Amino acid sequence: MNIVQKLSSKNLFIFNLVLIGAIFGFSLAFLSFSCSTSKAKAQERQNPVVIPENSLAVAEDLQTVFRAVSEKMLPSVVELKTVSVRRQQVPNFNGIPWEFFFGPRDRSPNNDQEREFRSQGLGSGVIVRNINGTYYAITNNHVVEDASEITIATKEGQEYKAELVGKDERKDLALVSFKTNDFYPVAVLGDSDTVDVGNWAIAIGNPLGQQFAFSVTMGIISAVGRTGGPGGNINDFIQTDAPINQGNSGGPLVNIRGEVIGINTWIASNVSGGGNVGLGFAIPVNNIKRVIDEFIETGTTKYGWLGVSLNEPNRDTIAALGLENKRGALASQVFIGSPADKGGIRPGDFITHVNEKEARGVQPLQMLVGDLKAGEIASFTVIRDKQQRKVQVRIEERTDEVASDNRKLFPGITVIPLTDQLKKTLRLEDDAKGLYAHQIISGSPADIVGLKQGDRIISVNGENVPDIMAFYKVLREKTSSELWFGIIRGDSSLESLRYKR
Repeated sequence: MNIVQKLSSKNLFIFNLVLIGAIFGFSLAFLSFSCSTSKAKAQERQNPVVIPENSLAVAEDLQTVFRAVSEKMLPSVVELKTVSVRRQQVPNFNGIPWEFFFGPRDRSPNNDQEREFRSQGLGSGVIVRNINGTYYAITNNHVVEDASEITIATKEGQEYKAELVGKDERKDLALVSFKTNDFYPVAVLGDSDTVDVGNWAIAIGNPLGQQFAFSVTMGIISAVGRTGGPGGNINDFIQTDAPINQGNSGGPLVNIRGEVIGINTWIASNVSGGGNVGLGFAIPVNNIKRVIDEFIETGTTKYGWLGVSLNEPNRDTIAALGLENKRGALASQVFIGSPADKGGIRPGDFITHVNEKEARGVQPLQMLVGDLKAGEIASFTVIRDKQQRKVQVRIEERTDEVASDNRKLFPGITVIPLTDQLKKTLRLEDDAKGLYAHQIISGSPADIVGLKQGDRIISVNGENVPDIMAFYKVLREKTSSELWFGIIRGDSSLESLRYKR
């Protein structure tokens, strides 16, 4: 059969007919499916998702709370505008253009002029007292510490001249006052000891200038008990992710009940200019309550003084003193004649509690001691030679003069164990003995007798000290009248001068 006969055969005709039918049926089915899908999508667009009424009611209730807290707090929040004035001697250029052509004339200081330089600042505050028309607002010390002029502005646009009542650099707090017959509500101070991680947090203040004054931001409490604030601030900060920026300093951090739980004070940021990255810190309000009363009564605040120098020992020192799993701070030095010295606290004592309150490190212990009043007898729990004991100390008032007198800081040296790793670092023999002099405090007895950083201490007052526990034991028991050290310096064995107590 030739090709023409094959193409015109009945079988081929039937096959082609079936093939065309199949193609037509598939196309019709696909078109029908596409139309039904488009119709379903169109129906979906016409029927939006329905928000469950019960969920919406919960969200609206929460929204109502935030709005109520804002309405309650905003009249108590103030904006602080400051002007800092400084005067500086500047050259007198009245000789120009004479000096350009003929050279400078006499440039004695008497020919200089005094010029005034003015710089403006901005911060926040919150009203915490009203005494017969005198309103008191708490803020940060760094907002007003250099201010020559302070102006307080309210949300309603009123402005008042303000005065600095008192300031505390250690806690970065300040109190300012202004007088008016107008009424402003006093903020309710809450209890920061009840603040827990995960609680709602609302920050109010004046971030980034007047354009954004009286802003309200919301977040949660991210952490509590944070330390390491700028400028040696000794607070145990509340951390929050409620957005805080420059200008928020001094403004309140508020709980869901509209109670002040902290004063916003600093942010941690790797952004140029200090932008918010969700790490804001507030001074707990319980650290502030007593300070407010003292500022109003005396214009200053007083701290209790124990008379010890504290540090947090490294792992090797902790192991050598048997302090594993213990929280506290090591009294590495004790001021001669201080309350601690009189009460029986000795160098090497590890302080864990003050009046049964746990001290979880150097800063928490400093705060507990600082809040004690002069004349108060406080109970300190210490660990000495792996044994826990109680020591009663009568607290005295802290002054900068007495707290900085290193001549009485005994013994004035911090030592660490000579571990294998340290021996390797110092390129010492494996059998090298002694304790490494890690720090010598300037002006202290250890400095006076001639010790230097890097010396190896092998004896105290003639008694061998093979480990750090023996070192502190000899200091406690053998140094009541004088102090000297046996040391190894380089390849030489030496004996220090003697310090008479």
